[in-house]
Amino acid sequence: MRVNVLGSDYSPETPGRLTKLEGAISKQRTVKFNYWTIGRDETAERTVNPYALFSDNGAWYVVGLDLDRGGERMFRVSRIRGDLRFATRRERDFRAPEDFDPSVFRGRPPWQIGDAVGEARVEVAPDTAWWVERAFADRGELDDGVFTTAYSDLGQLASWTLRQDGRARPLEPRELVREVDRSLQLVAQRHRGAAFEPAAEAPLEDDPELPERPAAPLAPERFAVLQALLAYLLARCGDEPRVDVPAAELEERFRLDREQLDEHISLLNLVNFGGGCYAIYAKLTGDNVHVEKELFGDTFRRPPRLTPLEARAIRLALEFVGPMIAAEAHTPLERVRRKLEETFGQFELRETPEPVAGSEEEKLIRALSDAIGKRRLVEIEYLPVGEEMSERVVEPYSLERRLPYWYVHTWDRTRDGERSFRLDRMRRADVLKERFEPRAGFDPRELTDVRSARIWFSPEVARWRLERGAARLLVDGAALEEAPFGSADWLVGEVLSYRGEAVVLSPDDLRKRVAKRASELRRELKTPAKSR
Repeated sequence: MRVNVLGSDYSPETPGRLTKLEGAISKQRTVKFNYWTIGRDETAERTVNPYALFSDNGAWYVVGLDLDRGGERMFRVSRIRGDLRFATRRERDFRAPEDFDPSVFRGRPPWQIGDAVGEARVEVAPDTAWWVERAFADRGELDDGVFTTAYSDLGQLASWTLRQDGRARPLEPRELVREVDRSLQLVAQRHRGAAFEPAAEAPLEDDPELPERPAAPLAPERFAVLQALLAYLLARCGDEPRVDVPAAELEERFRLDREQLDEHISLLNLVNFGGGCYAIYAKLTGDNVHVEKELFGDTFRRPPRLTPLEARAIRLALEFVGPMIAAEAHTPLERVRRKLEETFGQFELRETPEPVAGSEEEKLIRALSDAIGKRRLVEIEYLPVGEEMSERVVEPYSLERRLPYWYVHTWDRTRDGERSFRLDRMRRADVLKERFEPRAGFDPRELTDVRSARIWFSPEVARWRLERGAARLLVDGAALEEAPFGSADWLVGEVLSYRGEAVVLSPDDLRKRVAKRASELRRELKTPAKSR
């Protein structure tokens, strides 16, 4: 299993900011910082009473009362610029409201970020309705194939509708219907004929999204690194019960010095418990870290107590990699968490979510993990972006947690090729009796059936692509990106979702495909999904 839990916007500045925010939340102290509002491309000072800190879809956020603008706001930590400082010298500046619920801010779809301004109705195709209900059950209602949802940003809802590539048809309001049609017209127009030549690349020093350089090394805080370290050591063990890992390897990967590494290892050893699930025991010996993946049911005679910081680290580890640990241990995630609570006490942490026991994701991971271990074929029912629901028979090789999704890397016997599947779009996974022999020379972690597209992003959306780190800034404020893709249908859906502000420059066959699909979709969306 491979795990990327630090998020795409993790930078050397992130640990220091998270540490200070964590301290401000626990001590209820007001903080000041300069914040870049990406939508307006403006930076201004904010004074905030921080209530909660959490990771959502691979990025860190702090939620609190914005004293300058009034009202509760959510701030992405990577968009904080410069130093983060306490506003006063007092020991306590505020008290968080008793009724504050951070779950309101977690997991919101893009069209619901901000205050709601209206309600929309979108008709979804029968083979997509199950996925909409699973993904957005708490963000709207699905009744007889019509998804009703509140929205704060009509453009983002139009983008989501277009990404479904014909399996979602806007009904109300009329502004949404018009925006979807206008967007498709613009996409088709910008992809007809020969591609234009983009502006020159901006000098490196003029790129406003370059990561800031810290004045000195910053010590990573425990809760931002502990879950990644746990997952990494489990992965290094693989199927073996023990392994020796060079300490230098861990120091470089997690930006730790030897003393900090020893402290993190000591914290990991707190989770040695029995009850049928994996526990790590690690010890720093000389230049190596000796790791044993065993059961240590009698390690602790008296239940230890964790600090809120340490408890949050373990809770986040459960959120990110818990389903995988539970699956490999043949133990439901609910029992893993219950055993933790029996050992360490109840985790009273409103900032971190309750792991969803028995979720569809956990069931899929359990089935796929079992099939990987026993080398059994799996029949899946899958809804790809831009394609119809299909049944596949696959050889599963490995699972990967790449925030915010889980993936399984396979050899697809139905399509006779290497494929990776997102578990959230998998309706079911049935383990078959038939076994398979691993393919010689096939490494599912290095898929080769990948092409590259050259995509231009207009100045209106370039900032969001630059923030991801893959695009390059151009002198006119636009951005250019070399985007790898395995499925052309997936990439067409992604381009459509930018509503004309993303243009494929090459390859030419993909460019023509986008133009054709946009024109077809304009006609299709004028016909109700149930009639198609």
